[in-house]
Amino acid sequence: MVCLGVIAGARGLNGEVRVRSFTGEPAAIASYGRLTDAARTRRFRLTVRACRRDEVIAAIDGVTGRSDAEALRGLHLFVERSALPAPAADEFYIADLIGLTADLRDAGGALVTAAFGRVRDVVDVGGGPLLDIVRPSGEDLLVPFSRAAVPVVDLAAGRIAIAELPGLISADGDGEPVAASRLAEAG
Repeated sequence: MVCLGVIAGARGLNGEVRVRSFTGEPAAIASYGRLTDAARTRRFRLTVRACRRDEVIAAIDGVTGRSDAEALRGLHLFVERSALPAPAADEFYIADLIGLTADLRDAGGALVTAAFGRVRDVVDVGGGPLLDIVRPSGEDLLVPFSRAAVPVVDLAAGRIAIAELPGLISADGDGEPVAASRLAEAG
């Protein structure tokens, strides 16, 4: 299952909802047919009425009043992964990145540390996507999801390569990776 959006709240009195869409074109959320909740117990058909940035105003079959719409606030809308089109070259679905093993590579591409961490999540706080990498120690590290910072994504092998990034990730004198949060301590 892939999350395509979340209901942000009601709009008006007739049961319309505001939906934060995670699709490339926000209105495309309605083009996947019936969406479902995380438990797959309820199904929803959306009809888009208007779009603004990453949010759509939509009617949902069977939702006729504001109180019904308000009851759906916070509901995540999912579709089966198989319903999505194949991504273009150098594009990836977030769901496909989560769980990948992250290896650390030096500037020349040589392996510094295998299994440096694992992709826990992909977040975007406005400056572009960041990979939330959890280290074996439990430490979290946010890495920009750019070609310079993540030069290799190999979905078939279940791995990505993270480049050493001065000030963010580098190896100490023994070749052990040190995250920026510990650089001052490492001296």
